[in-house]
Amino acid sequence: MAHSTSQHRYDASDGIIRPRPVKPGNPAVLRAQGEDGGLKTNGGVLKLESPASGLSSGRSTPLPPDAPPSALSISSARKQVRAQQKHRLFPSIDYAARVSHFDPKSDYRDFRGFFVLFWIGLAIMVITTMLRNIKDTGVPFRFGVWALLIERVWQLALTDAAMVLSTSLSLPLHKIFRNSKGWLKWASGGMAVQSIYQACWLVLWVNWPFIYGWTWTAQVFFTLHTIIFLMKMHSYAFYNGHLSTTEHRLSALDNPESASTAAAVRYPRSSTDLNKLDPSKEKKAHKDEEEALSELREDLAIELTSPLGQVTYPQNLTWSNYADYILVPTLCYELEYPRTERTQYLELFWKTLAVFGCIFLLTITSEEFIVPVLHDASIRLNSISSTSETLLIMSETISLLLFPFMVTFLLIFLVIFEYVLGAFAEITCFADRHFYSDWWNSCDWLEFSREWNIPVHHFLRRHVYGASRPYLSRNMSTLLTFLLSALGHELVLGCITKKVRGYGFLAQMLQLPIVALQRTRWVKGKRLFNNICFWISMILGLSIICSLYVLV
Repeated sequence: MAHSTSQHRYDASDGIIRPRPVKPGNPAVLRAQGEDGGLKTNGGVLKLESPASGLSSGRSTPLPPDAPPSALSISSARKQVRAQQKHRLFPSIDYAARVSHFDPKSDYRDFRGFFVLFWIGLAIMVITTMLRNIKDTGVPFRFGVWALLIERVWQLALTDAAMVLSTSLSLPLHKIFRNSKGWLKWASGGMAVQSIYQACWLVLWVNWPFIYGWTWTAQVFFTLHTIIFLMKMHSYAFYNGHLSTTEHRLSALDNPESASTAAAVRYPRSSTDLNKLDPSKEKKAHKDEEEALSELREDLAIELTSPLGQVTYPQNLTWSNYADYILVPTLCYELEYPRTERTQYLELFWKTLAVFGCIFLLTITSEEFIVPVLHDASIRLNSISSTSETLLIMSETISLLLFPFMVTFLLIFLVIFEYVLGAFAEITCFADRHFYSDWWNSCDWLEFSREWNIPVHHFLRRHVYGASRPYLSRNMSTLLTFLLSALGHELVLGCITKKVRGYGFLAQMLQLPIVALQRTRWVKGKRLFNNICFWISMILGLSIICSLYVLV
């Protein structure tokens, strides 16, 4: 229509009009536009009102020949405006070079309607499942997985609380390391003591569910929570240990004759470009010794101060600060975090409700579409001995699990990164809600690992990759990071299935040669092809790994 071009952005470089990323400010007005190009209000065509003076008849008055140029300009402008208001007998359409909303060249990025459609699709799945169960069994739901969820739930809650509280021993331990003048200083023996405590802590709590024979649902929750708090405890202890060493160096510079004048060591933060992190480049050329000491003192003092400038080490060594760190949705400790002004309780209510809604949908998906398939495949595999039939049953099982595991994967992503972390962000007024990026557009597994789980990515980048870079090459640090991540995934899978098979470890380590292949000149740059390969490997990988762990 005549006004449609105003909703698009014109690019002079190629002459193509692209949809704007943001819809017009008043879409109600656009929706009210009539077929004839006029604006409708209350069912009628919006007409231009007469001037407030009421003296004009709406027709132009001829100007005298000697009219000044200003009057001629005003008359010409009025004629143009009136001409634009005239209606054509047959409506015209303005055609231009435009791209569709899904075109890669389009700037339009608002596809929230598909998010709504996703939830409507899940609602349809639940309704049809209920009707089928009522027809077959007389009840709307099966309760096998529900029984697993509520079994020993109070024991799980008390044990989880004890596990979380046991991490708080890091605070008094750190105070001992900070105040020590001998071998218990952090750089001497404190780091070793903290590492031994963390190793013993992990062994204890990983074995706890096996000792008491918990269900797999309880084990998956408790194991994941244990690994989360291991990372939290490690970040708190090692960052504060670094700050205690920095504080001792700053105090020692009061007597510069016996103090070390080596360059200040800066702990990598989430925004640090670790590929450019080179200790040798941190050293600066100084004009004289006095200037060098002054700049070193300044660097050490900055390192002891929070990025926001409100807290300085050791002011953070309090129980309230540690309790706040336990609750904030991050795995990397900082002296302070950006905060919102207040908690939005309505938003917190909806996110909490969404958590239980996702758990309900996960239970339905497992009960109806995953557990029966695996149970049937297990019975059939026990009754045959032929390799060809075994492969056929495994292939059929994997194909039947493709869609359920895709839905499960998306629901787990939503419940963790959008709703659980979002709810804790509201509780603690944590302002940085960037828990994930557009991982669904990933073209390789390295990109996915950076964008799917940003809190874990920040932890590995800071405490594994960044901590190893001064001693290892870039490739070896990347390999070490992937190795530690693969071991963590294998630990979770082993605790859930009570089997040590190595399938998950092998699958994650295979990502490195796949990434190397995707970055060759024959494949690199083909984003659509690489994204298709990513999604195929993701969906297939989940079903294959589950089938192997459960059935083999």
